[in-house]
Amino acid sequence: MARIEVVLGDITRERVDAVVTAANESLMGGGGVDGAIHRAAGPRLAEAGAVVGPCDPGDAVATPAFDFAPVRHVIHTVGPVWEGGAEGEAEVLASCYRRCLEVADGLGARTVAFPAIATGVYGFPPDQAARIAVATIGATPTDVDEVRLVAFDEESRDLLNAELAR
Repeated sequence: MARIEVVLGDITRERVDAVVTAANESLMGGGGVDGAIHRAAGPRLAEAGAVVGPCDPGDAVATPAFDFAPVRHVIHTVGPVWEGGAEGEAEVLASCYRRCLEVADGLGARTVAFPAIATGVYGFPPDQAARIAVATIGATPTDVDEVRLVAFDEESRDLLNAELAR
């Protein structure tokens, strides 16, 4: 089981084997954390995304990290758009975390950094997202040694830490 750590900061500053990006289905770049990761990796990341995409919500695929050193891989996952919670959004979000860990295992990644998936423009409630992230990562068998949940603000960090303390 992976050790889970919550950190406050910029995911593009993490020194890990793989970084997860909260992508759109095309995998060719977007806003928020996805845009930041694409800027860090350079234009070849969008080109690689075009080759392996599209990606369905709840799934994950990997590409090289290109200019995003020392990160070796970017794992792209597509979260659910929040429709009120009755459309299976929680299961799709949990699937994102499971699939990312499966992909990380296939890559041999030992350290992985995750952003808050689907809490930005996709509108997933941050408290529910934190609960799903911590519970799913904790319950998923993996060879990953360390998972860093990178919070972009203090509120997200506090929600994640509260879930870890449960």
